[in-house]
Amino acid sequence: MKLIIQIPCFNEEKTLPEAFRDLPKKIAGIDEIEVLVVNDGSTDATVEIARGLGVRHIVDLPVNRGLAEAFRRGLDSSVEAGADIIVNIDGDNQYSGADIPKLIEPILEGKAEMVIGCRDIASISHFSPVKKWLQGIGSSVVRKFSKTDIPDTTSGFRAYSRDAAMRLNIFSNYTYTIESIIQAGLKELPITYVNISTNAKLRESRLIKSVPSYIKRSVVTMLRIYMMYEPLKSFVKLSLIPIFAGLFLVARFLAAHFTRHQGGHVQSLIIASACLITGFMIIMIGLLGDIMSANRKLNEEILYRLKKNFYDKKKKG
Repeated sequence: MKLIIQIPCFNEEKTLPEAFRDLPKKIAGIDEIEVLVVNDGSTDATVEIARGLGVRHIVDLPVNRGLAEAFRRGLDSSVEAGADIIVNIDGDNQYSGADIPKLIEPILEGKAEMVIGCRDIASISHFSPVKKWLQGIGSSVVRKFSKTDIPDTTSGFRAYSRDAAMRLNIFSNYTYTIESIIQAGLKELPITYVNISTNAKLRESRLIKSVPSYIKRSVVTMLRIYMMYEPLKSFVKLSLIPIFAGLFLVARFLAAHFTRHQGGHVQSLIIASACLITGFMIIMIGLLGDIMSANRKLNEEILYRLKKNFYDKKKKG
């Protein structure tokens, strides 16, 4: 059983040694532990530091591609390197490497294929009240979309089984945290969480440059992924707005027609027709999206089988 701990890094020469120091050297049930660093276009000595620490695998992206791409490349490289379990941990030393045995335990026991390390958000002193509130609201929305019970959906400290890593397909160019949970939930991958500790902050977050921008990108990601996997349900819900508006206007017209001697409110009937037609068209778009969603799921299954066949042969040979 091989565990690969992947660390996406962008200019982490100061924090990487701290993060590396806490990583476990031995874990019960694990035969091999290796570290993989994804250098996301660093312009400092991150790569040299990683090599000096004895990191065996380094994925070098020539330019900064962002956290989502670094995570995606890390997963693929870890699977290709023969990982049975992959742990993702940030290079800023936010998370404690000592929690890794706890994090992978549900996978070793066969109870889950994806495990999220959940922080006690309320106790993190460097999180402002507004950020704590937004974390809570955001996590509750993700739980609803993904049909999971993960308390901390933005935590980057997480573990994946080999199979789960091959099934996930990250589309976002911003962050993977929300998208991967929604995907896992809607794909019905066994997912759970464990409570973890955090270390003192060593630097400011590079992901959240401004709260409004982070909220906007997160909301777009959530809606995009949910509508990709549940298009019919999404568009039917959206169609209810014009449909109910149209029915209300039809009722208004009928009430006016039968209670007034000369009728009236013909304009209500015209607007109602437009609303009902709009609602019907939205449902049709949902049906088309549902067909495309079914086709995409088939393609993802084919991609998974190709990956599994390719990487498993490479691992054996």
